[in-house]
Amino acid sequence: MEKSQEIKPFILHILQEVDEEIEKGRLEGITLNVAGNSRLMAIERVTGEDFGILCRLLKNNPYINGLDVRYNLLSDIGACYAAKLLQKQHNLTYLNLMFNDIGPEGGEVIAKALHKDTTLKHLRMTGNKIENKGGMYFAAMLQINSSLEKLDLGDCDLGMQSVIAFATVLTQNHTIKGLNLNRPILYGEQEESTVHLGHMLKENQWLVELRMCKHDIKNCGMKQLCDALYLNRSLRYLDVSCNKVTQDGMVCLADVLRSNTTLEVIDLSFNRMENAGAKYLSDTLASHNRTLKALSVVSNNIEGEGLVALSQSMKTNPTLSNIYIWGNKFDEATCVAYSDLIHMGRLKPDNTDVEPFVVDGHVYLAEVSNGLKRHYYWIPGYGAACSQSSNAGFTLVPVGQHL
Repeated sequence: MEKSQEIKPFILHILQEVDEEIEKGRLEGITLNVAGNSRLMAIERVTGEDFGILCRLLKNNPYINGLDVRYNLLSDIGACYAAKLLQKQHNLTYLNLMFNDIGPEGGEVIAKALHKDTTLKHLRMTGNKIENKGGMYFAAMLQINSSLEKLDLGDCDLGMQSVIAFATVLTQNHTIKGLNLNRPILYGEQEESTVHLGHMLKENQWLVELRMCKHDIKNCGMKQLCDALYLNRSLRYLDVSCNKVTQDGMVCLADVLRSNTTLEVIDLSFNRMENAGAKYLSDTLASHNRTLKALSVVSNNIEGEGLVALSQSMKTNPTLSNIYIWGNKFDEATCVAYSDLIHMGRLKPDNTDVEPFVVDGHVYLAEVSNGLKRHYYWIPGYGAACSQSSNAGFTLVPVGQHL
C-alpha cells in the first residue's frame, strides 16, 4: 500500500498492519479501524483533512472492504471526502462515521453519493447531527439505492418529517434489513412517529431489526406497534427501550407474543412495566410463545413478585435463553430464583446481567457487564470489543457483519 509522509503516525502504523495481513495472504474482508475512542493504543483524533489523505490512499485498494473512523473530528469536510470515497472505492461494504461532528450539509453529500453506490451494505451515522434536513436526504436515497442493508441514524436529531419519510419509503424498499431511528427530536403528544412506523410494519415484510429508543412511546403507541406485529412476519429484533410504556402496553405485547412467531429479541429496558406488566409477559412466555430468545427488562420498576414470575417462565420455556433484569427491585426470593436458574444450568452466566453471591447465608445478585448492546457506543479497555455476552442482540440476530 502506498504511504504518505503527511499521514499521522498511528494511522501509518495501522496501514502497515494491513500490509502485513495482505502479505500473509489475507486478500479480502479487511476492516481498517481508525476509531478515535480506542483505549488500546495511543491515538490522535483524525480531522477532515487527515481523512482526505487516508481516502486518497484507499480509493484504489482492493483488499479493504470496511472502514471504521468513529469518534474523530471529520466534520462536513470529512463527509465530502467520504462521499468521494464511496464513488471511487467499489469494494467498501461497511462505513462507520459515528460521532464525527457531521452536520446537515455533510449528511446531504453522503446521502447523494449513495444514489449510485452499489456495494455499501452497512452505514453508521450515529450521533452526527444531520437533523431533519439530512434525514430527508437519506430517506430520499432509500428510494433509489438498492444495496444498503443496514442504516443507523440514531442520535442524529431527526425530526418528525424525516421519521415519517422513512416510514413511507420503507413500505416500498425491500433491501433494508436493519434500521436505527433512536432519539429523534419530536414535539407533541400524538405519537405520530409510532403510528407511521406501525403502518410501515404492516406493509414491510423484509425488515429484520428496528430500533425505536427514546421515541416517547406510551401505551397507545405500543398498541399501534403491536397491531402491526400481528401482520408482520419478518421483524426479529425490536428495541423500544427508554420509552414510557406501562403495564397496559405490556398487555398488548403479551397478547401479540401469543401468536407472533418471528420476534426473537425484545428490548424493553427503561420503561415502566412494574410487577403487573412483568406477570403479563411471564404468563405468555410460560404457556404460549416459543420463539423469543432474549428479553431485557432492565430498570422497569419491577419488584420481587414480577421478577420471580419471569424466572418461573424460563423453567417451562425452552427457547428463552437470555434475560436481563438489573436496575429493578430485588428481594431475597428474586435472588434465590435467579441463583437457582444459573446453578441448575437453565440460565447461562453469559446470558444474563446478574451474578449470585452469598453473604452470611443470604443470596444476593451483583451486576455483570452482559447485555443486548453494551458496546453500541463504546469500546472496552480490555477483552474483545464485540464479545457475544456483551452484545447478545447482535449475536442472536446478526444483521450485517458488524455491531
